[in-house]
Amino acid sequence: MKIGFIGLGKMGASMARRLLKGGHEVIAFDITEDARKEIQHYGAQTASSLAGMIKGLDLPRIIWLMVPAGHITNNTIDTLIPLLNKGDILIDGGNSFYKDSMARSEVLRSKEIFFLDVGTSGGIWGLETGYCLMIGGNKRAFDQAEPLFQVLAPENGYAHMGPSGSGHFVKMVHNAIEYAMLEAYGEGFELMNAKKEFGLDLGKISELWNHGSVIRSWLLELAEKAFHEDPRLANVIGYVEDTGEGRWATIDAIENAVPTPIITLSLLQRFRSRQQDSFSGKVIASLRNQFGGHAVKESIKSQGELI
Repeated sequence: MKIGFIGLGKMGASMARRLLKGGHEVIAFDITEDARKEIQHYGAQTASSLAGMIKGLDLPRIIWLMVPAGHITNNTIDTLIPLLNKGDILIDGGNSFYKDSMARSEVLRSKEIFFLDVGTSGGIWGLETGYCLMIGGNKRAFDQAEPLFQVLAPENGYAHMGPSGSGHFVKMVHNAIEYAMLEAYGEGFELMNAKKEFGLDLGKISELWNHGSVIRSWLLELAEKAFHEDPRLANVIGYVEDTGEGRWATIDAIENAVPTPIITLSLLQRFRSRQQDSFSGKVIASLRNQFGGHAVKESIKSQGELI
């Protein structure tokens, strides 16, 4: 099967390579010339424009987008629409908001173009182990594109979720659960790290917990690897970014009156990780000093002024 592939970042390039290894033909486009040259080494054809990529595909075309969610995805789809024909299939494998995917599907349906929203999990390890694919959209389009999913995913690693938007909705919830799991692991390891008198080996514990423990997981395998490389994570700054899914899931939970306290708090903790010295912390410390005379730690600037 021949496919147009747009976006050759860390995941996109690996997915294109996995498709090539699986016997599919790939015509790839990326705005970066170096990325296009790199994928050529693995047997892909490349195009220097979206129009050039489209011209190289057989009808009906299948195009897979693996670009950042938001305006980049919107702009790419807007550019593609005039180039596509009735019966073509457009796949968004990025982390788009599911309501955006529902709206895109309606626009494309009016032009008789199929749209599949594919929640994709697997990260940088997907090239080797495969990607978990959560797929929403027209079942006929799903069936037509299924040979691609079979190559990209491990055994039993892909499934049709339902109508348009459902793939990205399930991926949103998937990532929200991930937020909570990561927060729980982070807090647990911080507690063990604080217990200095035991001299705990966090890498050893990560490995131990993956043998019979009820909390064993791939994330613990990655923790074991991280702690062996840097036992106290001295070279890592505890700044945790988010890509939007936790926010969307929290908002959706509020709209549907679904209690998700752990997911919500894990999102807020990510925000907290980006503050070197929170103002709320300053307020609380000051109030404790005012009502109870509790000591206040002075800033380095204040200490310097006192000196």
